[in-house]
Amino acid sequence: MPVGRQELGDILVSLGAITPAVLQQAMTEIGSGQRLGDYLVAKGLVTEREVAQALAVQFNVPFLELQGITFQPDAVRLIPESVARRYQVVPVKVEGQILTIASADPLNVIVVDDLSFLTGLEIEVALMSKGDIERAIERVYIRGELAAQQRVEAVPQLKVTVSREINEESPIVRLVDNLINQAISDHASDIHIEPQRDKLRIRYRIDGVLQEIDQLDLDVHAGLITRLKVMAGMDISERRLPQDGSIRYRHNKGYLDLRVSTLPTVHGEKVVVRLFDPGSRLLTMDDLGLSPTQQQTFLRLVTRPYGLVIVCGPTGSGKTTTLQVMLQVLNDHTQNITTIEDPVELDTPGINHVQVNPKIGLGFAAVLRSVLRQDPDVIMVGETRDLETADIAVRAALTGHLVLTSLHTNDAPGAITRLLDMRVEPFMVASALSGVVAQRLVRRLCRRCARPVVYGPQAPEVVALNPDLQETLTAYEPVGCAHCHNTGYRGRVGIFEVMLVNDELREFIAQRVSLARLRQEALRLGLRPLRFDGLDKVRQGITSVSEVLRVTYQD
Repeated sequence: MPVGRQELGDILVSLGAITPAVLQQAMTEIGSGQRLGDYLVAKGLVTEREVAQALAVQFNVPFLELQGITFQPDAVRLIPESVARRYQVVPVKVEGQILTIASADPLNVIVVDDLSFLTGLEIEVALMSKGDIERAIERVYIRGELAAQQRVEAVPQLKVTVSREINEESPIVRLVDNLINQAISDHASDIHIEPQRDKLRIRYRIDGVLQEIDQLDLDVHAGLITRLKVMAGMDISERRLPQDGSIRYRHNKGYLDLRVSTLPTVHGEKVVVRLFDPGSRLLTMDDLGLSPTQQQTFLRLVTRPYGLVIVCGPTGSGKTTTLQVMLQVLNDHTQNITTIEDPVELDTPGINHVQVNPKIGLGFAAVLRSVLRQDPDVIMVGETRDLETADIAVRAALTGHLVLTSLHTNDAPGAITRLLDMRVEPFMVASALSGVVAQRLVRRLCRRCARPVVYGPQAPEVVALNPDLQETLTAYEPVGCAHCHNTGYRGRVGIFEVMLVNDELREFIAQRVSLARLRQEALRLGLRPLRFDGLDKVRQGITSVSEVLRVTYQD
């Protein structure tokens, strides 16, 4: 190694990827001839991205991440796919007599020499992780094959016929598999495929936030949509109406359930693919993010023999996960538990799951009536959407059943007024309701790059969280690193307000007081708002002030 070049291990320590103690231990255990970066990745101590980032610093070359990179078609055409796969490189851009390639190995001078001889150009190397190199090769060469295929299939009406008999090795199949597998690797919950005026935008929802992953040519759109429709058992000839379908997708770690939804827009059909892992580990109350006090209240709610328990929040706030944790607490051999869902997201042993099907008249209310004749102890209604379902659920809670359900409301008191707005009788709501859990999901700070920050008591952020807080707030803020895809966050956790309905609140419900009055009385009786729970998690370094403010509101 040239004099003055910093050691890889020291760079990883300076980047916060490992500690000095981990580095010292690795140096004693590493085998003869084994590279430090490969050893640390194999042990799960660092990611491939972190090693590539450190190598880029060590050799003073650019570091690239797949997300947001545009690969020049002129550069791609200079290196055949077979050569790119053999050398594990991907052409990025060509400027004059210089071709920039991305590689995971800055020391392989033979590759540089061979590519220079092949192209007749000077080669400049940028660093990229091994995983990103593989995905980039799939992406750029699939795109080229698709463009050639589209030129051959010049007659539009032939595309549907050809796509019905798509070869499993065709570029469109590989493109779809690549999109799904990358979404799995990035822990995305949704894939958005959105036709624009002059491009096809691909976005993933990661930790609740949409991130643009790629832009494709519009020529790819028809084949991509058709492939997904075929996989989901949808009508490929219908492009004017929305459609829904599902896919049981097999990947290298097992199976994944995908829910596919299409929507016609002015620029063509938009598709959203939601990913569900049926093999996911069942979560616990600790995983949800409930504090010890909240857990005690939570248990008081779900261990009652009867009554109505509501989980509320906007779409994507984790309501279904919370309901599943409630069912897990109750799931033993002494209870008959039935869920009514659309769709069934987690098939839990010991629980009877029913999938609604409105097309044949099997809606929530119809299933709920039938379930009540099945001698149930616990009933979970995935979502209460109308008066009929709400009325049956309330009556079931009044007749000795524990009923769990969800509503789309902003806070716990709002769930009560929503039931009243559905025209459920106030005295029935007052008698049946045991409690309400309102929640949001906030992103967890990346532990590898978060940095401390101190807010004064008059800082706007502190005033927004809690205007009564008259003290300095020590918190952490996001920075961004290779481990968290430069977002500053990795994973999510819930913030909650848990409201038990006591006799005083029942009187106010029966009198049908306003939402403002109901909220005022709930706060007087001890309800802690969402932002207060968020503030607790800010103090603990779990999330940031900006993240809590993003997902909550304040009157």
